[in-house]
This record gives sequence, structure tokens and C-alpha cells, in this order.
Amino acid sequence: MVYGGVIHLIKPDFYLPFVPYFLPFREEIIAISGVFEILVGLGVLIPRFRSFSALVVVGLMLIFLPIHIWDVFRSDPAIGNHTAAMIRVPVQVVFIAWSLWIATPFYKFVKASN
Repeated sequence: MVYGGVIHLIKPDFYLPFVPYFLPFREEIIAISGVFEILVGLGVLIPRFRSFSALVVVGLMLIFLPIHIWDVFRSDPAIGNHTAAMIRVPVQVVFIAWSLWIATPFYKFVKASN
């Protein structure tokens, strides 16, 4: 997450094809999402915020998943080729599963407090 967030900031053109053309402020969306990804990625590294940050990662990955699936069916994938687009979808699913596993202590905390 931290690496991806940094790339959002230093190479925003890399992510531009993923942002729908009809949205205003596309470059700002990329920058804000980059800062957010950096913060969430750092949150996963801090034990006190790890579980909650991991749930936020799950949310982000679920938001990004349709974009990556859409890219598989485009005639000209946003990044790379169709093979790269096909690889990104299962990688996204792995990140979701991994983040859910990291977030498990948060679920236990919520259940114990009820």
C-alpha cells in the first residue's frame, strides 16, 4: 500500500487510465488516493492500528476490484497488456484475503465487546 501510494504521487500518469474520464479533478483524485494508501499502509505496520487499517485495505481493494475486472475486458488495458490485466485480478483477491486475515483480531475485539 505504501509503495503504491508513493507511486501515485511521483508517477500519477501511471494511474490516470484507471480513473474514469468523466470524473472531474482526475489528477487530484490520484494524489488524494495516494496519500490515503500511504496512511493506511503505515497503519497496518503499527500494531495499535493494524486490524482497523487492514479492514480499510479490504475496502479499498473491493473498490478497486471492479476497475481491474473492467480492465481485463477492455480492448486496450490501462496498464500493460491483457496478461497483466488478468494477473492483477487474482492478486487483488489475494490482497483482500491477506488483509482479512490481518484484520481478524479486530473482529475478535468487536465480538468480545458485545
